[in-house]
Amino acid sequence: MSQHQPIGIALIGAGMIAERHVKAISAAQDDMHLRAVVSRNPDRARGLAEAYDGPAPIFTSDLSEIARDPDIHMAIVATPPSVRADVIAPLANAGKHILLEKPVGRTTAEATEVVEICEEAGVTLGVLFQHRVRDTARAAAKYVADGTLGRLGHVEIAVPIWRAQSYYDELGRGTYARDGGGVLLTNAIHSIDLALSLTGPVKSVQAMTATSPLHRMEAEDVAVVGLQFASGAVGSLLASTATFPHGTETIMLHFSQASLRMTKDTLTVSWHDGRVETPFKDNSDGVVVPLSGGQVAWHQDVIADFATAIRTGSAPLVTGRQALESHALITAIETSSRLGQRVDMGA
Repeated sequence: MSQHQPIGIALIGAGMIAERHVKAISAAQDDMHLRAVVSRNPDRARGLAEAYDGPAPIFTSDLSEIARDPDIHMAIVATPPSVRADVIAPLANAGKHILLEKPVGRTTAEATEVVEICEEAGVTLGVLFQHRVRDTARAAAKYVADGTLGRLGHVEIAVPIWRAQSYYDELGRGTYARDGGGVLLTNAIHSIDLALSLTGPVKSVQAMTATSPLHRMEAEDVAVVGLQFASGAVGSLLASTATFPHGTETIMLHFSQASLRMTKDTLTVSWHDGRVETPFKDNSDGVVVPLSGGQVAWHQDVIADFATAIRTGSAPLVTGRQALESHALITAIETSSRLGQRVDMGA
């Protein structure tokens, strides 16, 4: 395609995250446009047109219509994990590049199948881990990369969030058949991906997962994990949707020269010599809104990055292969909990 031709996008899925995608595409219309929305109920999905500042997209339930459309260059797939391969295969085989909402699949095996489908079709596969483009995350990555923090010794990852029972009562959420799991695969995978991008791979895990008395659901709503990293660092992961009031992700990395503390909006670096740096600080009232999905700008940045990858042939921010690292860790955590013993990941 021409370097100056706007990229035509099809949005597959019209669930709760769809409006955020539509707004993100609308904000970057010079480079891309929303060509179509695919939904099982196109009439109900038409309300999304109100969030799009451009010509009204096509609303359809026919995936083959998207595959045949030469003006569609990429698809944002935001369906439940249970139908990922069935949706992606015909699109990839028609030459449509795929930007995928997490998780890639319900299991590591399914996720690997999706990655291989796109590789065999020769299309680009990116995964929407928008936490990586937050100002705090980008600044943290620079601190870690320049080496001045010293050697990593201890890692703390906390995802203390709240979901009311009504969340799990809808659409089979929290079931293995639809989602593939609970808090780990649906919620904490964002924090897991971000943390691994800063720490490197995990070598082994010792874990306990459970469904607390606070929810009626099939999969886990609490996970407590001990981590041994390939670098020699040790750490912990606590993830929960049974934590009220709703909190925010916190990642703490303790190095030999300084400790780095990162939340959604604040980054603090505390040096052993007494210096404290705060490159970013949230000046809001501190209220965290459940199910907000973060800022539209984060999605816009990931979509724009993916569009650049399509135009230039470069790798997107998070490739399908890279996303498999988070899937593999979650599988190891689930296995460790089930067996009641440490699981070696071979890192």
